[in-house]
Amino acid sequence: MDQVQHKFVDVGGLKLHVAEIGTGPKVVLFLHGFPEIWYSWRHQMIALANAGFRAIAPDHRGYGLSDPPTQPDKASFADILTDLLSLLDALQIAKVFLVAKDFGVWPAYLLAVLHPERVLGMVTIGVPLKPKRSAFHQYLPEGFYISRWRVWEPGRAEADFGRLDVKTVVRNIYILFSRSEIPMAAENQEIMDLVDLSTPLPPWFTEEDLATYGALYEKSGFQTTLQVPYRSSGDDPNIRDPKVKVPVLLIMGGKDYILRFQGIEDYINNGDMKELVPDLEIKFLPEGTHFVQEQSPDEVNQLILTFLAKNV
Repeated sequence: MDQVQHKFVDVGGLKLHVAEIGTGPKVVLFLHGFPEIWYSWRHQMIALANAGFRAIAPDHRGYGLSDPPTQPDKASFADILTDLLSLLDALQIAKVFLVAKDFGVWPAYLLAVLHPERVLGMVTIGVPLKPKRSAFHQYLPEGFYISRWRVWEPGRAEADFGRLDVKTVVRNIYILFSRSEIPMAAENQEIMDLVDLSTPLPPWFTEEDLATYGALYEKSGFQTTLQVPYRSSGDDPNIRDPKVKVPVLLIMGGKDYILRFQGIEDYINNGDMKELVPDLEIKFLPEGTHFVQEQSPDEVNQLILTFLAKNV
């Protein structure tokens, strides 16, 4: 990781932590999900830099080393979109390819449809593009993890996380999200209790990786990370033309628990997604989980590089 350079970029009064490697006019902007940070893209950034691309991965506001907003409970996806535009302007970058995962797919979509002049193409991992973010909590029991992490029971998620150190919280979420079942707690059970302390980390996620996450989350905590993505679902903008007009590659792990969400697998496989994304390519990695870019970096890197080569 020594090759990766780090800096802070001012975006509207907040300092975003930005990791960067590579040089030149071909720029790829990586957008992480939850509970990730720039580090989740470590394998992809190095591979793309070696192929001649400039790879840039910010920590979203309130994540990792980036400043939290002054009012974390009011943070929104619109803020993240504004941060991304300010970041590109500050770095004097006119156009980028986007690689986004998990909730990072939503600001990537907003950037592509609201500012198409800034986007050359997009790779999404673990979540398909949709014109509105789905409210899956409406169709699943009360113990569904998204329901628990929203604000219907004020303080419950904070109390669940707060009784553990940050490394253990990240460890538990990585284990939960690496499974093929949707994380679901019983009525009197907390989400963190779904993972036994004796459960090992996934083999592709080391204790050193966990220590890196733990050190960065020590600074940020989880206040903003619970707000975005889980508590800001009401800020969907009014988009006149929801179609994505750039080429898109969707990479899904065949064992990603997201495929268990109501209607997602059909939406991906039955052609409905093509109405939103006419220039769409879909690749499934049969053994892949929700963290497929960390689990199978060589395969994911090759898919991304092939896509970029076709569209650069």
